[in-house]
Amino acid sequence: MTGNRFWRLDRHPEGNRDFARFLTLCEEAPAPLAPGEVRIATAWLSMDAGTRMWMSPRTDGYQPPLPLGARMVGLVLGRVSETRDPAFPVGTLVRGFGQWAEQAVVVPALAGLEAVDEGLADPRQHFGALGMNAWTAYVGVKEVAAVRPGEWLAVSAAAGATGSLACQVGRNLGAKVVGIAGGAEKCRWLVEDLGVDMAIDYRGEDVAARLATIDGGIGAFFDNVGGPILDAVLPNMAHYGRVAICGMVAGYDGDAPMPGPARFDQILMRRLRVEGFFIPDFLQRGAEFLPVLRGWLDAGKLAMRFDETAGIENVLTAYERMLTGKNIGKVVVKVV
Repeated sequence: MTGNRFWRLDRHPEGNRDFARFLTLCEEAPAPLAPGEVRIATAWLSMDAGTRMWMSPRTDGYQPPLPLGARMVGLVLGRVSETRDPAFPVGTLVRGFGQWAEQAVVVPALAGLEAVDEGLADPRQHFGALGMNAWTAYVGVKEVAAVRPGEWLAVSAAAGATGSLACQVGRNLGAKVVGIAGGAEKCRWLVEDLGVDMAIDYRGEDVAARLATIDGGIGAFFDNVGGPILDAVLPNMAHYGRVAICGMVAGYDGDAPMPGPARFDQILMRRLRVEGFFIPDFLQRGAEFLPVLRGWLDAGKLAMRFDETAGIENVLTAYERMLTGKNIGKVVVKVV
């Protein structure tokens, strides 16, 4: 067996750049598996904003922080290369939470490991239209934000992995969609490729003023960002609107909690329902979501654009692209 390269968290990062100051690429001779463990030859790694919080020392997040000196963790897609769990034989294509490594070692029950469909033309869709970003979009739009046909759904970070899928889920459920993204190129993509009804460039436009032109207000908001974007949306919500808090990337680059919304009063004034949700809480329902998402994918109603970087040595470059908004769609790293 060849050596294994993996990323180790050595220091708590500061900001969303220069991650090489805080993580180290290491190499080891793989250790024998313990009973119940599975070794995965990683094909792709998923770059996800939520993992930024795992790098911080905060203990009040939705996931305990990784201890310094630990291997960095994230979603992996690959094939079982060695196994001590009969449910996952060698050669099985699997997805789950493993390490940023060429060979990830997991305990399936703790990693949410599952065998995935071999029949996709593009296996990356297990990180895309059929992946956890898609599950998040579906649960957040349909159940938490409870979008209704004909009403307006707003989505922040709309050109990212989860946001772009949330836009499409809302469209497929009959809503009118406004996507909020950074830059003219992203906004063009949202309108021309994803078919959103309105795109707002938060870098060059007054988000609150644009939203104020929507007759009747925003019925549902899928928020990935928090901060000033949330403050711009709240006064433009319809009465009895619903806000699904999926992420708060505006506050992931610091150790202290971000301030609450300046327009918190609008939650009362407009009788809004605001709910945070975390997709691992819904993993047991994957068999329920997948047929719907697969149907939309096969019908051309759900798509994912991939921003792919090659080589495990370039993981930090890809991760920074995702956190600083240089990507459109899903950021992945092709390991082999």
